[in-house]
Amino acid sequence: MLIGLGPVCVGASMGYWQSGALDWGLAALALAAAVLMQLITNLQNDVGFTTRGAQHVGSHTGLPRATAMGWLSTHQVRVAILILSVLASGLGFSLVALRGWPVLAMGAASLFAALAYMGGPRPIAYTAFGELTVFVFFGLVAVLGTQWLLTGGISIGGLMAAVAVGALAAAALVVNNHRDIAHDRLAGRRTFAVTWGQTASWRLYRILLSASWVMPVMMALVLRQPWMLLPLVVVPHTWAMQRALTPGTTGVDCNAILIRTFRLGMWFALLLSAAAVLAHLAG
Repeated sequence: MLIGLGPVCVGASMGYWQSGALDWGLAALALAAAVLMQLITNLQNDVGFTTRGAQHVGSHTGLPRATAMGWLSTHQVRVAILILSVLASGLGFSLVALRGWPVLAMGAASLFAALAYMGGPRPIAYTAFGELTVFVFFGLVAVLGTQWLLTGGISIGGLMAAVAVGALAAAALVVNNHRDIAHDRLAGRRTFAVTWGQTASWRLYRILLSASWVMPVMMALVLRQPWMLLPLVVVPHTWAMQRALTPGTTGVDCNAILIRTFRLGMWFALLLSAAAVLAHLAG
């Protein structure tokens, strides 16, 4: 859930730094929309995994799926997806009424990506574009979309923040797919790890994690705001995680790294949000 909230918080904070004002009502609607999109994505992943019979192929070491375990039926989950999609659409139209038609394009694209990630005849999750999709929608769209929603514009600072947030979100998916490479290959999923191999997946993870220190430094220099260096407190954790994942790390050994990657993304978003607020207050 937090992976969806972090980008909105960063976008709102960068908007506050840019304009000096924050519309709490719009920010709350953006947060609610992010929560709904995250729920839709998670539920679609669950039901898509089960309907394609992935639980019967090889040995899956990821988190248990509610439908695969029999806790919920696929029909129940699909009904929940429909209800949440209606709610998300209602929120979207409220935002369109307040901020104009560009919101419709962002909302429709986000909902389509949430449903298409594990749904449809050729899900995004079955291709090598999963990490790119996460980077775009949990980084560029979520951060810059929130900043635009609250201020009517975007900034170079917002763009650099979006790159960092999106990269860390994508890094979590890299670990997930790195862990499941053997299972995904048997299930017919052509993820980045399956397509390009474990070494390429490991290198991608290291590159994406580097955003946690490269982007704050660039933001501090370009924006002339030393407060933007605040997220560098997570650098020791970043380097430790880069050493922890190796090309040969697979299966359950990746689970702890995955959890640490989620935590890194959460703390980075919180620190970057605080940095933007402090930068504005400091003048």
